[in-house]
Amino acid sequence: MTTLADIRAAAERIRGHVHHTPVMTSATLDRELGASVFAKCENLQKVGAFKARGACNAVMALDDATAQRGVITHSSGNHGAALAWAARTRGIPCMVVMPDSAPQVKIDAVRGYGAEVVLCKAAERDATSARLQQEHGTTMVHPFENAHVIAGQGTAALELLADVPDLDVVITPVGGGGLCSGTAVVTRALRPDMWVLGAEPKAVDDASRSLATGVRQPRVEGAKSWGDGLMTALGEPNFALLRQHRVRIVTVEEQAMVDAARFFLQRMKIVVEPSSATVLAALRAIGPELRGKRVAMILTGGNTDFAWLAR
Repeated sequence: MTTLADIRAAAERIRGHVHHTPVMTSATLDRELGASVFAKCENLQKVGAFKARGACNAVMALDDATAQRGVITHSSGNHGAALAWAARTRGIPCMVVMPDSAPQVKIDAVRGYGAEVVLCKAAERDATSARLQQEHGTTMVHPFENAHVIAGQGTAALELLADVPDLDVVITPVGGGGLCSGTAVVTRALRPDMWVLGAEPKAVDDASRSLATGVRQPRVEGAKSWGDGLMTALGEPNFALLRQHRVRIVTVEEQAMVDAARFFLQRMKIVVEPSSATVLAALRAIGPELRGKRVAMILTGGNTDFAWLAR
């Protein structure tokens, strides 16, 4: 199980490779929610997403012989781009298996960072990546079921709590659960009484159902959501950490996600993809509970083709 010590070690390992991202505020949002709201802008991170943290930690932790054989992963976009960037930084090969339904902007980004992209049906990603890993002898860097990835993602919360003292609430999106579980580890260790929330589209609510039942639920097959980065199943170690650290999941409607993404663009002048905008949609859904509190949301990414703007 990932610990605070693992996350602190990750912070040292990736220092100098990733950005210490800024925290932004909005007086408009503060008035709307009756709270002091802080946005940790991982949409301004390397590769445009927090995924750079976990991928960098995993790649930099490899010994030289293993690293030279290369790395492989499966991803709908942001983790793939992050791993491609981290591999290029270390000068090693990278292959990314992506669903053929992934936004073209994310496919192009992965290729732009130098990785070989293999497209397949979404349901075939695990099998395809396992076959290619065996054929090429590369190291699998799973998007979220990887201890180094979880620890790397947790470094965002480590920075946040150092920059913004006395928070009452922190919220992240939850898909596979790498960021949310890493954030929970940091928060429970440093601010035990804080609320730790995860935001999830109702269309793919496996994390919500998993924590409600105490049994990890499968991903929702055939679902459609603007939150393309959150459509994967909740990981096993991630589920265990979310349960251990008492994370609460708030589910949100598609229109609420799009409205939140538009708010960031129009009012705060930053690009936040709908998967990331789930955090604001969730805060709005539980607004009365937040009155008078200091609330932080981790904005996970800004990689989007803006198709949602026409909704």
